Amino acid sequence: MRSTLFTLFLVSGFLVFANGQEGHGDEHQQDTAHMQDSAHTDDNHSACGCHHDEEEFPEYNPTASAFHHIGDANAFHIVGDIYIPLPCILYAPDHGLTTMLSSKFEAHHHGNGEKAIDRYVLVHGEVKRVADPAFPMGEVEIECISHVMEMHEGKEVEEPIVVYGGTCYHLENRSTLDGGVFGGGITSFYDFSITKNVFTMLLVMLVLFLVFRSVAKAYTARRGMAPKGLQGFLEPIVLFIQDEVAKPFIGAEKYHKYLPFLLSIFFFILSLNLIGQIPFFPGSANVTGNLGVTLVLALFTFLVVNLNGKKNYWKHIFWMPGVPAPIKLILTPVEVLGLFIKPFTLMLRLFANITAGHIVVLSFVGLIFIFGKSGASLGGSLGGALASIPLTMFIMAIELLVAFIQAFVFTLLTASYIGAAIEEEHH
Repeated sequence: MRSTLFTLFLVSGFLVFANGQEGHGDEHQQDTAHMQDSAHTDDNHSACGCHHDEEEFPEYNPTASAFHHIGDANAFHIVGDIYIPLPCILYAPDHGLTTMLSSKFEAHHHGNGEKAIDRYVLVHGEVKRVADPAFPMGEVEIECISHVMEMHEGKEVEEPIVVYGGTCYHLENRSTLDGGVFGGGITSFYDFSITKNVFTMLLVMLVLFLVFRSVAKAYTARRGMAPKGLQGFLEPIVLFIQDEVAKPFIGAEKYHKYLPFLLSIFFFILSLNLIGQIPFFPGSANVTGNLGVTLVLALFTFLVVNLNGKKNYWKHIFWMPGVPAPIKLILTPVEVLGLFIKPFTLMLRLFANITAGHIVVLSFVGLIFIFGKSGASLGGSLGGALASIPLTMFIMAIELLVAFIQAFVFTLLTASYIGAAIEEEHH
């Protein structure tokens, strides 16, 4: 149990750091949520796209809404203009460190802040920074946050802007270490904030620590006695991972070394999957549906497998015995590529299954607003609810099953990769 706790803390710590360095693959989708068309101006729009007279029943955008709700944010949205703020820890080389609660931005219903602080603003719950150094420092009231259409690399994309003093100012995303793969890169600031995903991971880590510590104490105090309570609930799960995953794939003589790691990733993924099913605080965070998180989990598997690989394992990758040399020239690149494909598929499988489930649920809930024309039709809303509620409940039940399956599959495949890496040569 102590080994499991140590491994759990190690994995969790790296995940918390990685979440701050994730790419912007879903951030751009967040920026499009509740977006306002600012490609043209009329009597109800300023030159920068501010809406002065909101439509009574604005058109509902299910795609933008779904991506907005599964994305990360710097605050938990409760209802209306009520948010639970989270700590913002921001660093800009040209300004230094800025720390505050996200409540200082005074966010309204769409998660857009009404204030800018040291050039930082809150856009759909996420901190961005004004790129223009001429923008005033300190705390200032802004007119609005909107979007403009711009050409980037031959494509027309929406870019968020903040309007202050009648002037449009472009915004920058936080710096990321994705090398541009997910649309990120190094910008003028770094975000080390406790976001929804980070808060949820820390919460899960704390809960699992307390649970496993309690069970470990129970084993010490009740040595030789039948388990009961929490100990009795967890023991069958631990034994299942040990007897049905670790022993068959790693070996009865070698599994002890890797069992704490397997238990850690199983319970950590399972707990994050389950808390993500809760649609309100302290749930609602889509942690395992975040590529930054699944990437680090897969990276841990990659390191454990390859750092423990035996001579026989590497021989079968770089120069397979018993295979003609011309065939080896073909197979060796494939095997080397497989070293990276395995963790890549682990990353994508977990991310895709969890994210897909959330999107389907949000899509069914969106039927209420689509049929009801965003509140314009009461009859349509009722009809949409009659269709949405049973479908949503069914998918949520499926998601509950998927939460267990994905945690098990990730652990099972990790054990199989470890077993293949440490297998001795057969004569």
